[in-house]
Amino acid sequence: MQNWLLPEYIQDMLPDEAWRVENMRRAWLALLQRAGYQLVAPPLLEYAESLLLHSSSDMDLRSFKLVDQLSGRTLALRADITPQAARMDAHLLNRQGLTRLCYAGSVLHTQPVGLTRTRELLQLGAELYGCPGLQGDIEIQQLLLQSLALLGIENVHLDLGHVGVFRALVADLDSERETALFSALQSKDSATLSTLVQDLAEPVRNALLALPTLYGEVADVLARARQVLPANSAITQALDELSTVAAQLNVASLGIDLADLRGYHYHSGMVFAAYHPGSHDAIALGGRYDELGKSFGRARAATGFSMDLRQLYRLLPGQSLPAGILAPHRDDAALQAKIAALRAAGDIVVVDLLNDTTHHAELNCDRQLLLQDGVWQVAKR
Repeated sequence: MQNWLLPEYIQDMLPDEAWRVENMRRAWLALLQRAGYQLVAPPLLEYAESLLLHSSSDMDLRSFKLVDQLSGRTLALRADITPQAARMDAHLLNRQGLTRLCYAGSVLHTQPVGLTRTRELLQLGAELYGCPGLQGDIEIQQLLLQSLALLGIENVHLDLGHVGVFRALVADLDSERETALFSALQSKDSATLSTLVQDLAEPVRNALLALPTLYGEVADVLARARQVLPANSAITQALDELSTVAAQLNVASLGIDLADLRGYHYHSGMVFAAYHPGSHDAIALGGRYDELGKSFGRARAATGFSMDLRQLYRLLPGQSLPAGILAPHRDDAALQAKIAALRAAGDIVVVDLLNDTTHHAELNCDRQLLLQDGVWQVAKR
């Protein structure tokens, strides 16, 4: 077997991508820092029960697992950093007021989550704890839109949803039926959905059948939802929240999708997903998850978002690395001082250690240092 081959859906990042992704990461972290978010860096590996919360079958299937040779317990490689941030907020930080956390790190998936996705994602995320009101949802969603704009992602469409609608409709059903309905809605399987609801009483039956059609422009969807969904307090509150938040978001393309239940197993309220014409899959996901911290001893209001920086990079137009200045390799104090001064000023200076003109093109330099009248000067190549 050729030992240079990588597993399927696992890729190297070569210099062009690696440098540009790193610059995007730095710019994003600077934005989050200015917004008051504090950086955390949880470990790649934890005990499985700390990462596989709320009996989430999709997260369980997505996670690589192994046995710890020190303790004999099952370990998992993180497939999502959100549970780790919730653990840190609930157990390690244990603050009573607002906590704003951000992170940037690799996560691993056993299977790719999209048609063209990698199994090793570079996940960026922001989490806001301790804010139960809509102002928290609005801050997180606006921060997501600012993040995408900063990274150069244009023509973004944002869909809002609310898991409270589905939860209210299935509140009186057993867990087996609820799981089956959830799966049918997620897969857009209308035939299975019709079979599952045929013995349910009205208005729940028609409401569940209508959910897959309740997507599109905000005002239209909310108006139709108020007509076809039961007027119980939980559903009314969910629709009112969506209306309030939608009115305050500054985004050119905004919609509602009441059948989008990604993250349903731990989300507890408003959810959202960002889309781009260049991607088959959502480019960012988020939502409210007020109960997640309970597993770590303290449940409190929480909302956040995450996105894969490697996926975002592929949506940007191609750019080459900035060219540098080629310097000869000499034992010359004046030359070394000039190189140091140029680098301090932000220039890229590449020293040709081999003094080999044959491979100069590989060094990506469009200028060079030449000794002119006893002074080292930058000149075009």
